[in-house]
Amino acid sequence: MRSGEQPTVAAAIDGYLDHVAVERGLAANTVAAYRRDLARYLRWCQSRGIESMGDVGPLEVGEFAGSLRRTENGEEALAASSAAREVVAVRSFHRFAAREGWTDDDPAADVTPPTIARRLPKALPYSSVEKLIESSGDPATAVGSRDRALVEFLYGTGTRISEVIALDVDDVDLEAGLVTVTGKGDKQRRLPIGAAAIAALEAYLVRGRPELAQAPVASGGARGRAAARGPGPALFLGVRGRRLSRQGAWQVVREAAEAADLGGHVGPHTLRHSYATHLMEGGADVRVVQELLGHSSVTTTQIYTLVTADALREVYTASHPRAQ
Repeated sequence: MRSGEQPTVAAAIDGYLDHVAVERGLAANTVAAYRRDLARYLRWCQSRGIESMGDVGPLEVGEFAGSLRRTENGEEALAASSAAREVVAVRSFHRFAAREGWTDDDPAADVTPPTIARRLPKALPYSSVEKLIESSGDPATAVGSRDRALVEFLYGTGTRISEVIALDVDDVDLEAGLVTVTGKGDKQRRLPIGAAAIAALEAYLVRGRPELAQAPVASGGARGRAAARGPGPALFLGVRGRRLSRQGAWQVVREAAEAADLGGHVGPHTLRHSYATHLMEGGADVRVVQELLGHSSVTTTQIYTLVTADALREVYTASHPRAQ
């Protein structure tokens, strides 16, 4: 597609998705989210007979943004947060299209996403984290030692679940107490591992992982050849001896939360929020927490200062004689 041409909306979206995946190197999950959001935009354009990028103006983009909060044409109404994400994706797409010369100007430049209430991340109190860890599995079994190590590691490092399941054994240096994590945009960071997580990982690597690595060899075909190759370098293995999946890791945390009677709202990201909140409550500098979490902007990390401020306010209200 040459610069200056006015392609179809569908072709322009394909070009934009190639750009964010290849040239910008965004994470696969981020590209998939852009793909879903822009697929909805494409369907909306097609429902109104809009085929060419030259047919899209500020009025059309504004009408699309307004449609997101309504159920129409078989599309469910979106929550404010989802609608905001959709508008951001469309704005980014049109900004790219204008830069490439596919449109004369940017029709989405003045379209703003809906305002959403700022939600504070949900963190568990430390006593609940302890219950979660204790309920995460029997360390005497292979699967139980893996589950215990996984939960300890998630809370002990504050890593994203996608970062954890991508880890290889060589990424972890237990002697130094460090792990090399590849985050969003393929950016690497070195994180400290706490003593409890180190102990759990050592137990898993000595007893649990070798047992899980002994996957049965399937007979014939590609599956059989894959099984015969063994588990590979993955740190956390599933029961079939292959790299633990995202869904499998979620299930580990969910089952531990149920066993600890913490309810169904607890997932891997809850442990990440708890990690950050507890660091801030312990006096960690927000810039340090930013580096540990792998946030590109300190603004993202500063939400945890609000969590801490709320906790301080509760203590003040309950304790100070002139607070009420």
